[in-house]
Amino acid sequence: MKTLKLKSQTIPALGFGTWQITNDICQQAVEIALEVGYRHIDAAAAYGNQVEVGKALKVSGLNREEYFVTSKLWIANLGKEKARVELHKTLEELGLDYLNLYLMHWPKNLARETLEAFEEFKDEGLISDWGVSNCTVHHLLDYISWGFKPVNNQVEFHPSLNQAELKTFCDANEILLTAYSPIAQGADLKLPVIQQLADKYGRSTSQVILNWIVSKGIVAIPKSSSRDHIQDNFGALDWKIEQSDIELIDSVNSDNRLIAPDWAEFEY
Repeated sequence: MKTLKLKSQTIPALGFGTWQITNDICQQAVEIALEVGYRHIDAAAAYGNQVEVGKALKVSGLNREEYFVTSKLWIANLGKEKARVELHKTLEELGLDYLNLYLMHWPKNLARETLEAFEEFKDEGLISDWGVSNCTVHHLLDYISWGFKPVNNQVEFHPSLNQAELKTFCDANEILLTAYSPIAQGADLKLPVIQQLADKYGRSTSQVILNWIVSKGIVAIPKSSSRDHIQDNFGALDWKIEQSDIELIDSVNSDNRLIAPDWAEFEY
């Protein structure tokens, strides 16, 4: 599996997302993903499925150092004291002693106190690295000015929302991007250019998109509860997309943002 560099570790470039997969279906899906070969599982307290993710990790029989786990702190629990309680709850649910990566799920008030807590968690060995999610350039500039630079920013990213300005800023500041909803919840699979390239390379439309994302130096975390789709996504990286086709996919951006809750702040 191709890996990308974080500050103190490497991260598998293709991870398995668990958003909107719950109960036994979640456990089964994560078990299949680990069996297929995924070694990066993306979780979050707000997903309500960390117990099931933890059960799947345990059933896998893998040693802790063999897999990478990300989780996220929900906005209702920002601030030093709440963040500490929630981190320990997350570790307990997942059955882990530490997280590879802990993210602030959305930018909100108390961000400074939360990031101070994240630095403490790292010093204490409870997390290996920390980052943020759903942050724009404006948020990242604030955090950096406070003396906190995240190693990762997990955002919605797919061909119809390629966030070029944010990508340029993050590259310049050594902040790795992770793409959630990488196929736009299925919508971008129908783009003519994606279908044409799938025919050209003899690949599935999903593999084309995931390969394009990772070829841009971005982590992708597709999700599925279907064994066939989990296996198909895992095969996205064993071939190379041409630079001209990367640029072709870049050109279809339409700023098609799908995840925009009321509390989100997506201005510059």
